[in-house]
Amino acid sequence: MIKPPPTADTTALSSRAAQVLRGLALDEELKWHVPKDPVLGPLARRVARRFVAGEGLTDARDRARRVLAEGHRVSVEYLGESCRDPRRATTETDVFVDAARLLPPGCSVSLDLSHIGLAVDGEVALRNASRIARATAETGRELMISAEGSDRTDAVLALHRALCERFDHVGVTVQARLHRTAEDLRGLLALPGRIRLVKGAFLEPRSIAYTREDPALAAAYLAYAEQLADSGHRCSFATHDWDLIHRIDQHLGGAGHETAPWEFETLLGLGPDRLDAMAGQGHPTREYVVFGTEWWLYVCNRLAEDPGRLLQALVDAAAR
Repeated sequence: MIKPPPTADTTALSSRAAQVLRGLALDEELKWHVPKDPVLGPLARRVARRFVAGEGLTDARDRARRVLAEGHRVSVEYLGESCRDPRRATTETDVFVDAARLLPPGCSVSLDLSHIGLAVDGEVALRNASRIARATAETGRELMISAEGSDRTDAVLALHRALCERFDHVGVTVQARLHRTAEDLRGLLALPGRIRLVKGAFLEPRSIAYTREDPALAAAYLAYAEQLADSGHRCSFATHDWDLIHRIDQHLGGAGHETAPWEFETLLGLGPDRLDAMAGQGHPTREYVVFGTEWWLYVCNRLAEDPGRLLQALVDAAAR
C-alpha cells in the first residue's frame, strides 16, 4: 500500500510540535523538575532510555564497549548545560576527567562548554576545559566541543581557538543551519582538531538559521560536507538523513578506508543501520553516546528533530 504524502495541515502541525519541543528544551526549570516528578519522572525515563545510555559513567562505559565490539568508534558526553555555579562547574569537570581516564580505548570525550563554566565566565570555562584537554591528551583521546545555541557560538569558537593554541586534539561542532557557518568553517579549517558537522536542533530565528523543514538546510549541509571532504581535514558527518548520507558517500567515491580523515556519526538510539551501512562501505563510523542525570532537555531536542518520534515516545512511555 502506497503511503500518501503528508498534507499541508500535518506538515504544519509537525512543524509546530517541533517548535514546542525546542521551546521546552530551553526551559531550565523543567530539566530539574521532570526527572524528580513522581508521576512524570518514570514516564520520561522510559522515553529517555532510547537516547541515553544511563545516568552514570559505568552505564556509558558499558555501552561504549558494546559499540566498539560492533566495529564503530564512540564519542561519550556527560550531559549538562547552562551551569551557572562556578564551584559546580568545577565538580562537573571532574566527571569529564574521570571519563578520560576510565573509558575504554577508542572513545573520545564530548562536552558542552556551558556545562563547565561558559555560562559563568570565559576564564572559568577555559580553565576547566584545559583540565579536560590535558586528561584526554594524556590518554590519547580526541576531545570534542559540542554545539550550543547561536547566542553562545562566538564564545564557544573563541574558547576553541584558545585551546588550539595549546592542544591539537580538540575538535568542535558546527551547525549547517546557521547562516554564519560558511564563514566560521573557513577559519576552523586552519585549526587542528576534528570538525563535526550537524544540522542543528536549537530553537533559532529565521534571520539566523534555516528552519529544519527548509530544503536549503540539506543543500547547505551537503555543500559543507563536500567542502570538508575535499579539504582533507579531520571531520565527522553527523546526520541520520539517509539521502545526505548516500550523497556524501557518492562524493567520497562510495568507499572509505580505516585511516580516512572523515567518519559518519549517529546518535545513540538513532541510525545504527546507517552506521552499519557506511561501515560496510569501508568508512570509519562513530556512535555518539550520552549519559547523566540532565537528560530531559537532550531528549526534547531529539524528539523535536523528527516529531514522528513522538509516537515512539508514547509507546516507550507506556512500556514496562
